[in-house]
Amino acid sequence: MKNHVWRPLYVVLAVVALILVARYLYVPKDFGIGERGFMYGYHRMSNETEWKEYKVKYQSHEYCNDCHPDKIESILRSTHKVIECENCHGPAVDHPEDPPKLDIDRSRAQCLRCHARLPYPTSSRGRIKGIEPDEHNVEMECADCHNPHSPGMGV
Repeated sequence: MKNHVWRPLYVVLAVVALILVARYLYVPKDFGIGERGFMYGYHRMSNETEWKEYKVKYQSHEYCNDCHPDKIESILRSTHKVIECENCHGPAVDHPEDPPKLDIDRSRAQCLRCHARLPYPTSSRGRIKGIEPDEHNVEMECADCHNPHSPGMGV
């Protein structure tokens, strides 16, 4: 074959070799190795203990239910039952061990994240009961009149 065919082939082979050498040097030796040999996925046997010690940032209703069963029962009977506690109260990773009372964001902006009216009929957000923030009790916080754990009821 002519030179113009071999040169690009050599370049491609050099690039492939460079990628393989970089992968050999960069990827840890135990990456992708499981108990039964090679396994697919992003897994490294040497960092299992690191992940076991990693603090979970988000929990669920079950985590909150240990200390707040009355609030969980109330919320599970409301229209907010599909919303995890942390959407409004923040991640559980920073939950104090023995709090006198958690700081709760009761601001109007917090409620408007979901309840500002959206005029998009194709969006599921459009089905959430919303308000016109510029018209509905503009100077007040939502929690002054509405109990977030029982939104249909007053405070």
